[in-house]
Amino acid sequence: MRRASPATILILGGTSEGYALAEALAPQPSLRVVTSLAGRTPQPRRPVGELRSGGFGGADGLAAYLAGERVAAVIDATHPFAATMGAHAAQACAQLGVPLLRLERPAWTPEPGDRWEQVSDWYGAVFALRMLGVRRVLLALGRRELSPFAMLDDVWFLVRCVSRPDPLPAFAHAELLLDRGPFELDGERALLARHGIDCIVCKNSGGAASAAKLQAARERGIPVVMRERPPRPALPTAPDVAAAVQWLREALGAGAGSGNAD
Repeated sequence: MRRASPATILILGGTSEGYALAEALAPQPSLRVVTSLAGRTPQPRRPVGELRSGGFGGADGLAAYLAGERVAAVIDATHPFAATMGAHAAQACAQLGVPLLRLERPAWTPEPGDRWEQVSDWYGAVFALRMLGVRRVLLALGRRELSPFAMLDDVWFLVRCVSRPDPLPAFAHAELLLDRGPFELDGERALLARHGIDCIVCKNSGGAASAAKLQAARERGIPVVMRERPPRPALPTAPDVAAAVQWLREALGAGAGSGNAD
């Protein structure tokens, strides 16, 4: 009797949810779990299971990979702002008929006392800062998203990134803080007070790891310039790992993980 080979599951990762999903799926002998990371973060955390690093070469390259590896299902657990990868995944999976799920943490929503200025891009955020007239701003952004703010030469920025920007844009007044969440509320309170921060700029990543800055801003009564999430293809979506595991079980059918015969 021929033994069935494991079903290959591709996780488009890089988020805490992606790592947690790999941890949940990889121990199952009926599954071969491969996590793809974009390769932009130096020395990223290694997920459980197999790792693939680097781009695919667009939707066509991803489709070729899916076909070559005989991928049974794809779970897009990329960052909420990784819109290009999400579009490529939708196109490639539709082309081949591969089931695709979007695993995405819910977005933050304003609470009573919040002073949010919601914008659709970073130039809108620059305009919002000018209109607010703030002077000391925490930029809680990725290192590739800083350049538009360098035009504000009358604002002092505390630039908080996971890794060092290369190069750092030519800010007139700025201090670089390399730090990685999760961030605790007391630490965020102290950070804002120590630097006299009167505004925060961030993107609506959602989740608990970096939400404390929003409560700290609410307590100080300072505005938050919040970039809204980009549009995504209409897909089945799971808010957490448990829901994603259930979707996968249903997508693979009664023989979940049975894969293809050798």
